[in-house]
Amino acid sequence: MSALLKQRVRYAPYLDKLRTPEQCIELFKHGQYLGWSGFTGVGAPKVIPTALAQHVEDNNLQGKLGFNLFVGASAGPEESRWAENSMILRRAPHQVGKPIQKAINDGRTLFFDKHLSMFPQDLTYGYYTRFKENDLLDFTIIEATAITEDGSIVPGPAVGGSPEMLSVSDKIIIEVNTATPSFEGLHDIDLPVNPPHRQPYPYTSASHKNGRVAIPVDPSKVVAVVESTTRDKVPPNTPSDATSRAIAGHLIDFLNQEVKYGRLPENLHPLQSGIGNIANAVIEGLADASFKNLTVWTEVLQDSFLDFFENGALDYATATSIRLSEDGFERLFANWDLFSQKLCLRSQVVSNSPEIIRRLGVIAMNTPVEVDIYGHANSTNVNGSRMLNGLGGSADFLRNAKLSIMHTPSARPSKTDKTGISCIVPFVSHVDQTEHDLDIIVTDVGLADLRGLAPKERAVTIIKNCAHPDYVPQLLDYYDRALFYATKKKTLHEPHILRDALKMHLNFEDFGTMKIDSWDKKF
Repeated sequence: MSALLKQRVRYAPYLDKLRTPEQCIELFKHGQYLGWSGFTGVGAPKVIPTALAQHVEDNNLQGKLGFNLFVGASAGPEESRWAENSMILRRAPHQVGKPIQKAINDGRTLFFDKHLSMFPQDLTYGYYTRFKENDLLDFTIIEATAITEDGSIVPGPAVGGSPEMLSVSDKIIIEVNTATPSFEGLHDIDLPVNPPHRQPYPYTSASHKNGRVAIPVDPSKVVAVVESTTRDKVPPNTPSDATSRAIAGHLIDFLNQEVKYGRLPENLHPLQSGIGNIANAVIEGLADASFKNLTVWTEVLQDSFLDFFENGALDYATATSIRLSEDGFERLFANWDLFSQKLCLRSQVVSNSPEIIRRLGVIAMNTPVEVDIYGHANSTNVNGSRMLNGLGGSADFLRNAKLSIMHTPSARPSKTDKTGISCIVPFVSHVDQTEHDLDIIVTDVGLADLRGLAPKERAVTIIKNCAHPDYVPQLLDYYDRALFYATKKKTLHEPHILRDALKMHLNFEDFGTMKIDSWDKKF
């Protein structure tokens, strides 16, 4: 027991349950249902998953020791190692990493994604453990940065679905991370209450708190406490480029216009932003713009938000995770007195609560795989079948936000064509966000304001404002042909020619580009 561990664990009975990671291996059996803490690669358990992976590798147990794994969103590199060893039988609701994507698309891992606001509560309803005799998770492994005098758990840089997982776990294992500074005081914890006794969340601003700073647990369920000295490993953020900066520029111009016309106040509304270089570019652009006294109500905060805090433009931010790079975490800890007064980490059912998003009038900004000419968006499945990461929380925000914005490059490169993949297509190959949920589409080419437009108006607006120049004639040709066809059929509300609607995708599969020679081509 290190002196720092003894200092962090203020509930003495837990010290009698200390184990090494290797001593915990005997607790795990093939087919068990496990919950992990963590969200977007931070705050997940590390040393026990690593010990289990090593045990599988040392004993050639690949495919023989596997688990049904539930995490609030994605976990860290330990999850990738599990996937490489075929240790994940079933996974929900969101993941990141080539090994687990490969396992899902190879059929070795069964995956279902779910709105992140709904996943933890559905877990408490027993929906995902209904095949089990006791209807509980066998274990939840949670990373803590401190344990309070009554045995409650202080999480680290993510809350995610931990409160709900702990409430429906048969047994609990706590990894106390002494390599990470204690995050005590940064969290505001809501506990799960099932209908019909659930009360409204009271929050009327990003800074509004209930005052519960740790997650209470039944100490009798805690079977092991393990010290961890492994810090979160988040890859460096993808830097903004000319494309993402162009997207950010169009978006900031639009927000300035909304302020000018009185549809937004000068400090906008609470902002939500996804992950990636476009999201980073938008936040960087906002930090450099004239907006002041901004607030954020989002899922994940990245490094770019630290600049936002430091320049004084951002007053307060709520999230369920702070996914920072190594340098970002160093900045956070070095300026703890500043950042901790402006930041709150909540559970994902609160950060992604549809009612709160609607109540606060959040401005939601997310990146899709593709958008079609009528405003449907695909966020998950390339060419309709190949899973990327999962839906995440984008639809929680986009359906309920005051402004629902999708930002994407107009085109992406394929292996043989630098603009071989159009992100504006006649018909998306998979629908995650419907035409009814999106207000604004913005690409490096321009911005389409879809508010109040009928489908035929949306189609022309999206093609002319957002499509890459290489694809504008092709998309307009499709739309004109669809209009001609629908006029004869008297189906003019949302014109499509079904035999042509996915030809761009088919052409890409066969020839590596979405540029087609003729709409009359047969596949």
